[in-house]
Amino acid sequence: MPVEITWWGHATSTVEDSNIRVLTDPLFARRLAHLRRRRGALPPPVAWRADLTLVSHLHADHLHVPSLARLAPGTRVLVPRGAPRAVPALRRLTHLDLAEVVPGDETSVGDLRVRVVSARHDGRRLPFGPHRSPALGYVLEGEARTYFAGDTGLFDAMAEEVGPVDVALLPVGGWGPHLGEGHLDAERAAQALARLAPRSAVPVHYGTYWPIGLDGVRPHEFHAPGDDFVRHAAALAPQVDVHRLGHGESVRLEVAR
Repeated sequence: MPVEITWWGHATSTVEDSNIRVLTDPLFARRLAHLRRRRGALPPPVAWRADLTLVSHLHADHLHVPSLARLAPGTRVLVPRGAPRAVPALRRLTHLDLAEVVPGDETSVGDLRVRVVSARHDGRRLPFGPHRSPALGYVLEGEARTYFAGDTGLFDAMAEEVGPVDVALLPVGGWGPHLGEGHLDAERAAQALARLAPRSAVPVHYGTYWPIGLDGVRPHEFHAPGDDFVRHAAALAPQVDVHRLGHGESVRLEVAR
């Protein structure tokens, strides 16, 4: 059975493996604070369907309470440890099966196993809050092994901690004209790809949201990261098949073990 990946925009994707639907960092808003969705239609209701939802860290464009509220009753949601304390609105989502996790934790949903791994990123609920919750990545192990990196910088132990994977969903950009520490741009994402050496990769976290009023400020930072990642990956990791999806597009990947 193949694994199917649909990219809805930003870090929001659906991974279907072993008859389990996994939703990553759901963000179904047209506008979030100073950010506006500038490319891709809002994800349709089918995107809200999930057996398991993964939240990588507490930033509002990754842990978006109104989007989580749309999930069906009983949906299992993994969040970084300390999230309900840092984001009290989470406690009102009593219809969800919320579980707090840290790197090293493992859980299963049906025939799909989920490993929690580290990320190098500011895990606080900005603009306030102490460093109480880690930023996370996740490895899904079913018919395929799929790595969802969340939002992360490149770090030495990445490949060792993640382990062998078939598919990598890697962030390649951001939502503003500058990427600070703890992020991957297109070139650093290609370096990560060379270390991880998956069979396939899907670039995410770019080309969706942009600050209001900054349309004319370095617009290539909004439009270019997907194509730039394809180009850098061809040079640094030519053995990897890169699938640059449009918003709402899917790819089915056959995995041979």
